[in-house]
Amino acid sequence: MSEELPRSVAISRGAKSPGAFRTISEVASELDVPQHVLRFWESKFNQVKPMKRGGGRRYYRPEDVDLLRRIRSLLYDEGYTIKGVQKVLKDRNGGREETRRTPAAREIVRPAHRVREDAGAPPTHLSPRQRQRIEAAIEELGSLRKVLKNIPR
Repeated sequence: MSEELPRSVAISRGAKSPGAFRTISEVASELDVPQHVLRFWESKFNQVKPMKRGGGRRYYRPEDVDLLRRIRSLLYDEGYTIKGVQKVLKDRNGGREETRRTPAAREIVRPAHRVREDAGAPPTHLSPRQRQRIEAAIEELGSLRKVLKNIPR
């Protein structure tokens, strides 16, 4: 007597978690682009570096998929050229703000180093042990800074 699982349970068992690695076919299907396009983008954008396992099989991390999704959007939705996307990604990684006049382009390359307003608040997700280790590291860095200031140049 085999009991059949409800469809929703069966589907969720086969689904991958958001943090799971994806194959090229899964990513191509998710982004609605052919696999050869993903391989081409790898050759044009050095930021796209999937892990490769035996036989050259590609495995994409969630951040790789996010980057590919962004590249796809820039190329297909916003009309950028390959060189334009390369510049956007280069500018974004260099921390420089894009100089294009369109609001969408400025939003794309907002510098990542800006401090959030709540950056001074201690994180609440740390365990007491983690917090203790971080505080010890901060103290050690402060001591090292004092030593470096006393070294003649």
